[in-house]
Amino acid sequence: MTQTGSRFDDRRQPLATWVVSADGGRPEGRTCSHLATLPACPSTPSQVCAECQARGWTWSRLRWCTTCGHVGCCDSSRGRHAYAHHAQTGHPLVLSLAPDESWAWCFVDEVFLVRVEGAEGAIG
Repeated sequence: MTQTGSRFDDRRQPLATWVVSADGGRPEGRTCSHLATLPACPSTPSQVCAECQARGWTWSRLRWCTTCGHVGCCDSSRGRHAYAHHAQTGHPLVLSLAPDESWAWCFVDEVFLVRVEGAEGAIG
């Protein structure tokens, strides 16, 4: 079973459908119970990790919390502030803000979500 959801694309493209990505290291048929909650991305999310910036640290990649809009650094960064935000708040989904990445991650269900461009409609 493939699960889908929709939202406005953060690159201002038409409505995109999201699906749980196949993951060779995990069983087939995984789902995301938060998929239908993917909201529209803000037109200009922050391009800094405020927690790292306050400490004078650099970061690798940024993640946008789809619940509240918090921007934090990825797990490859020193602060791991996107995960820390999830751990503190329980907010389940983050979207990659890296220009060469087009995915979301659900911390709770431990699945990647990928866009299916040009898909019509959505289930969610």
